[in-house]
This record gives sequence, structure tokens and C-alpha cells, in this order.
Amino acid sequence: MTDHVRIVLVDPSHPGNIGSVARAMKNMGLRDLVLVRPRSFPHADALALAAGADDVLTAARVVDTVAAAIADCAFVAGSTSRPRNLSWEFATPREAAERIRDLPGDARAALLFGSERYGLANEDLNHCGLLVRIPANEAYSSLNLAMAVLLLSYEVSLARERPVGRLQLEAPLADGAELGHFYAHLERVLDEIAFEDRTGYLMDRLRRLFNRTGLDRNELQILRGILSAVSGRRRRAAREDGG
Repeated sequence: MTDHVRIVLVDPSHPGNIGSVARAMKNMGLRDLVLVRPRSFPHADALALAAGADDVLTAARVVDTVAAAIADCAFVAGSTSRPRNLSWEFATPREAAERIRDLPGDARAALLFGSERYGLANEDLNHCGLLVRIPANEAYSSLNLAMAVLLLSYEVSLARERPVGRLQLEAPLADGAELGHFYAHLERVLDEIAFEDRTGYLMDRLRRLFNRTGLDRNELQILRGILSAVSGRRRRAAREDGG
């Protein structure tokens, strides 16, 4: 199970924290680390604080966007300590780990952690189907990056020992790249039919809706087929009106 869990650090500013995260991951048997726009990496401080987790650091990938970091992931959860203006599904680290444990087959999961100062931005959260809150002391709830990664990684490791109730699907879950193509397709069709976005958050809400359903590839193709049919019918109607 831990082989299919990726830790994604978005905009990490301190290289020492990256090393501490690598150490926390190795403590709990996780090895897949992706860094999105790190300020300084590789760096001697990262290596020093990894304290023997050099292999995790060496294997870490650096990418430019969250979309690239989670492209092959079927489940994405974001860690946050801040309240959000829009409605989200929240879970504890244990609940999130159980969701990961119950994923079918070789489905890959990603746990996103934001910058040390600001956390995850709303555009990063648009990739998530779930937000994770660590139930810390309300009077002093701030955890450093490595602590947060360690807590979630521990729960993932612990979940391996609990009974599994896997989803039974007729096709693999859609991954981040496939969902990205679907959202682009959906947005194009909404523009074509001039669907009014009265709130300014329409696509954000639709992303959250579909992210939390756990679409498999067949279901995604059905939805894209419907969108293509809508586009085709509008084109035919336009030709007929023009003729």
C-alpha cells in the first residue's frame, strides 16, 4: 500500500524541511516524493536533515505544476489547517488513510502539503477530492511541514494492518491527467452553450463534485461522450440555421 502513496510538497521554501520530510517518509515506509516549484533543491541542508533518507531525496522529482505531480494519481487529498470559504469534504488523517487503503488494485494516491507559510492555494485544492485536517490543539494548531507529513504517513502505514474493504470496479479509476482532460472538455462545452456562471466558482464546484465521486475510466468516457454529443448537436443545429 505505501508503495502507491505519493507525498507532494507544493512551493516548499526551506530545503531543510524537504530533508526532514524525506526522513519522516522513510520512517513510515513511503518513498515517492514530488516537489512542486521548490525554492532551493537540491541543497546541502536537505541532505543533512534527511539523516539517512538520502535515497528518498535522490529519487525525488521536481515538477512545475500540481497537475504534473498528480497526473497518474486516482485519489488526491490536501492537508489544510485553514477554514475555506467554499464547501469541502473534510477528514481526519485516519479517515484519509482508510480511503487510501480501500482504493482498488494499483491505484495511486497523492497527499498534498502546501508551503510552510501559506499552505495550499485554492487552485491547488481544485485537484483534491478530500481535505485533511489534523485535530491539533485549537490554541496552538500550527505544525511544521515534517510533523504533518509524519502524522499522515503514520496513519497510512497503520492502515495496512486494518481490514481492507476495496471498491469493486469494472475499470481502473481515472487518474489526474484523464480528469484534467475531462475538465477542459467540460469547460469548453459550458462555454459553447453559454452556461451562465453566476457565482464565478462554477468550475471549482464541478471539480470538487467529480473529484469526490471517484470516477472510473468507463464512467469518464460516458461523460465525455455526452459532452461530445452536446457539441455535435449544437454544430448541426447551427448549420441548419445557417442553411
